[in-house]
Amino acid sequence: MSETLHPLQDLLDARYANAAPKMVESRSEAESVEAALAVLLQHRSARAYSPRPVAQPVLDLMMAAAQSASTSSNLQAWSVVAVKDPERKKRLAALAGGQRHIEQCPVFLVWIADLARLEAAGARHDLPRGGLDYLELMLVGVIDATLAAQNAAVAAEAQGLGVVYIGGIRNKPEAVAEELGLPPRAFAVFGMCVGYPDPERPSDVKPRLPASAVMHEERYDAALNEQPVEDYAARMLSFYQAQGMKTNGDWVQHSLHRVRGAESLQGRDRLVEALKGMGFENR
Repeated sequence: MSETLHPLQDLLDARYANAAPKMVESRSEAESVEAALAVLLQHRSARAYSPRPVAQPVLDLMMAAAQSASTSSNLQAWSVVAVKDPERKKRLAALAGGQRHIEQCPVFLVWIADLARLEAAGARHDLPRGGLDYLELMLVGVIDATLAAQNAAVAAEAQGLGVVYIGGIRNKPEAVAEELGLPPRAFAVFGMCVGYPDPERPSDVKPRLPASAVMHEERYDAALNEQPVEDYAARMLSFYQAQGMKTNGDWVQHSLHRVRGAESLQGRDRLVEALKGMGFENR
């Protein structure tokens, strides 16, 4: 009896540039599970958007999904600022390094590591809150915001929208905080463009490292950082060339160029200084 390839096999092949393990179909697998996995496996960054607005009920579902994400000790140490005003988006685009898709997208979400809510609650009730001064709580806020944002991204894509994360929002954190009216102990971790992708300018699924390079068994295996990475770099060079992308060589060369030194961080090399000025002691 011949095996039937799993219905998600084509998506897996796209994600891993035909280096994915072969899966066979399970008769007991529910269609709803396949649909959910398909949304995840088809993720790609959308940097061009149609003028179609994003309705409030669509955003409401994204927020419900975001608030359904895991959160450390139920602290819910995150917030999000939805920006629709064209002039504010234009200013944020400039602060993030001139990324024009921030201006073009109908909604720009800025995800906040938010310890200000706990600070304010502690002040109102005259309760101790010295733990907020430690790096651990800063990390909790960043992780909470990230988990919430990824849930929101999946919810957006399930509704036919596209997203792209904007790390450049950290280039000038103080100016972003001023633009958004953030209180002390609130930090913009990243932005997210949200909108309906422009059908005239589609994006492709970008291959990832093979699962064998990132999933270790029992203990970290440094050998997985060698040949699987070099093989992937070669596949990515083919992808870059097929897409007509300007890069600094293959994936290894391109990635190391991004981390070559402080100058490559585009202002984010001074985050420690900026965060202290924004109320994060990070002891």
